[in-house]
Amino acid sequence: MPFSSAQYEAVTAKLSSGMQDLSAKLNQVGPTAESTANQWYVPNPVADALLWVSHKLVELGSWVLNKIKELLEGVGAPVAMFSYAMDWQSHVRGPASSVAGETAPEALVAPKHWSGDAATKYTASVKGQPTAATQIETSADKIATGLNICAAAGLAFYVALAVILAKYIATTVSAIAALGSVVFSWAGAAAIVGDTSVNAGLIWAAVAALVALLGVQAQQMTTIKGESVDNSTFPGGHWPDALA
Repeated sequence: MPFSSAQYEAVTAKLSSGMQDLSAKLNQVGPTAESTANQWYVPNPVADALLWVSHKLVELGSWVLNKIKELLEGVGAPVAMFSYAMDWQSHVRGPASSVAGETAPEALVAPKHWSGDAATKYTASVKGQPTAATQIETSADKIATGLNICAAAGLAFYVALAVILAKYIATTVSAIAALGSVVFSWAGAAAIVGDTSVNAGLIWAAVAALVALLGVQAQQMTTIKGESVDNSTFPGGHWPDALA
């Protein structure tokens, strides 16, 4: 999905409110389980299952909250990447494209009205300018594209986190209802913990997918760095000498 500032703000706001919601729900788990377990008609095996599952729910839920909080530390990165991508296009690629066009052999005005040794040397000295400018234009476009891809990946990542958090909240709500019911068993307890564990595991899957994509972009940056020190385009690592 392409990066959208409005969508990104909505997603991060949803994550923030979702974390508050989950925290509130987790605070209900222990008291609900204890209230049901302490009823005189609840058998000891059922009471033990209630308390065990409530402990696991709070443990897993706390891990989810802490992990999402940790992952939100980088929440500003996609917005910054999107902004930098625009800068690379407008402030680097655009001007470089203009230089490449203006210094191209067919665009030079002087050689059309000037001839001789000086004119020949002038034309030869300018020869490297459009090549260097075109390389900067190409590299700037690659960098902007990479930044846009990373920004979009960040958006997709936080959307995935918001979906996972919503599922976890729904699972927790169902678990609270089950903990308040006298119809409970060890099998039911295991099923609830299993559902919450699966939702927690989805966070690692989302992180792995993001890391894989960013790894590809890091390799692209290495390629661009190599292009920037290409001696055939930038002799000695510098802009081509324009002195005749």
